[in-house]
Amino acid sequence: YADNKKHGSNVSYDNMSDAGSEEPEEQGPNLGTYEGERNEAGERHGKGVALLPNGDKYDGHYSKGRRHGQGTYRFKSGARYIGEYADNKKHGHGTFYYPDGSVYEGDWSNDSRNGTGTYTYTNGDKYEGEWSNNMRHGHGAYTYAETGAKYAGMWTNGRKDGIGEFVFSNYSYKGSFASDQPHGPGRYTFNIGCAQNGDYVLDRKMAENVEDEEAAVQTTVKWRGLQVTPAVP
Repeated sequence: YADNKKHGSNVSYDNMSDAGSEEPEEQGPNLGTYEGERNEAGERHGKGVALLPNGDKYDGHYSKGRRHGQGTYRFKSGARYIGEYADNKKHGHGTFYYPDGSVYEGDWSNDSRNGTGTYTYTNGDKYEGEWSNNMRHGHGAYTYAETGAKYAGMWTNGRKDGIGEFVFSNYSYKGSFASDQPHGPGRYTFNIGCAQNGDYVLDRKMAENVEDEEAAVQTTVKWRGLQVTPAVP
C-alpha cells in the first residue's frame, strides 16, 4: 500500500555553506590596522576595530590580543558573524550569515556549530535542533519549504539515524532510520483514518550490462506492509 515511498526526495539538505576560518590575529599586536583599547603590554585588549590584511574586518572585544567577548566579524566575501568569542574562536551564542544567503543562529563551541541552533537554507528549508562539529547530530526537526513535509527525530553525523517521524500533507510515517533512509519496523498513518504497520528492508538488484560486479549491485529500501487497519489514536 505504501510501497517504496520516497522520504524528502529531491531535497539538498546536506548542501550547507561554510565560510571557513577567519584570518588569525595571534601573531602580535600590529597585524593589520587597529583602533581601540590596549593593555600595558601593548596587546589589543577591550573594545576595538581591526582591519585585517586580507580585507576582513573585526569590530568587537579583545582580551590579551585575541578576540574574546561580543564581536562582529565581516568577511570580504560578504559573510559575517555576529556573536560571542572565546580565545579567538566563535564560542557561545552567535549568528552566521553565509555568502549564499543561508543563516545559522545558535550555539558555537571551538569555532564550530555545537549545541542547539537553527539553520535556514537558501531554498527556505530549515533545521532546528542539535549540532556537533558543524553537523546535525542528536534530536532535531527539518522542514522542507517546497512540500511542507517535516522530519522530527534523531540524527547522526548529518544524517537521519534512529527513531523519527516524517509528516506529510496527507499521511505520516514513524519508525527507524539509518543513513538517511527508513530502516526496519515502522508505521504509516493516513489522514483518511487508516494505518499500516510493516518494515523497510534492503532490496538489492543486479544491473544489466555492467562489468564491475560491485557497481552492478543497486540497493534500495522496500516497504513490506501488513494489513491496513483503522487508525487508532
